[in-house]
Amino acid sequence: MLYFKTHQLTTEAPWVVFIHGAGGNSAIWYRQVRAFQAHFNLLLVDLRGHGRSPGAAENQLNYSFDTIANDVFEVLDHLKIKQAHFVGISLGTIIIRQIAEMQPQRVQSMVLAGAIAKLDLRGKFFVGLGNAFKGVMPFMWLYKLFAWVIMPRRNHAESRNFFIREAQKLAQKEFLRWYKLTGQLTPLLRRFEAKLPEIPTLYVMGGEDHMFLPTVQNMVAKAHHATLEIIDSCGHVVTIEQPQLFNERAIRFLRQLPA
Repeated sequence: MLYFKTHQLTTEAPWVVFIHGAGGNSAIWYRQVRAFQAHFNLLLVDLRGHGRSPGAAENQLNYSFDTIANDVFEVLDHLKIKQAHFVGISLGTIIIRQIAEMQPQRVQSMVLAGAIAKLDLRGKFFVGLGNAFKGVMPFMWLYKLFAWVIMPRRNHAESRNFFIREAQKLAQKEFLRWYKLTGQLTPLLRRFEAKLPEIPTLYVMGGEDHMFLPTVQNMVAKAHHATLEIIDSCGHVVTIEQPQLFNERAIRFLRQLPA
């Protein structure tokens, strides 16, 4: 089972489940816990092979988004959490979309920060570049390259450095298993785009998230159950770069939903 932490306010309070991105762990939410736990019960998980969660068996070469989602369901079942709000960052937003597709009845709402809705030409180029060199190049070189591409500006340095520092704790084999998931992204995101969920959804994006903001704007324009908040002077990782604004907008969205 995944490693997890809970912060329980009351037995009646709604649950909020936090899902981090690739290379991170539940520590990325250190600027959210205090604000959210004043209103909700919290569940923070380390995805497989990240943080304190074990990776796959040696003979398991590939992961799937179904597998990752089922890991989260196992924790929810263990804690007897029937429904929850889900908050994700970066690749964690795709995992939440997968969770919502597999068991929509468990997802009360979604807060998707730094969401990945579609890979543009630059994204596809860098994923292809990584696939070409992942077997011969140290994985941290690849990770640092992607971090700089996604978070290039000086004011993105804190979140960029945090992601790089946490990714250094991953084993090479574990990184490669997760990197192979990128091969599933294009068809998965295409399917998500064709079938938008009827679940209240808040996208929170940085105004400087140059790779992912335009596609999220296009998606939200077509979605009946989604709204978009853009935080100015902010890059991909809004939860670290502008935590107060993110917390205020996410908590306001969650609290106005019907119980």
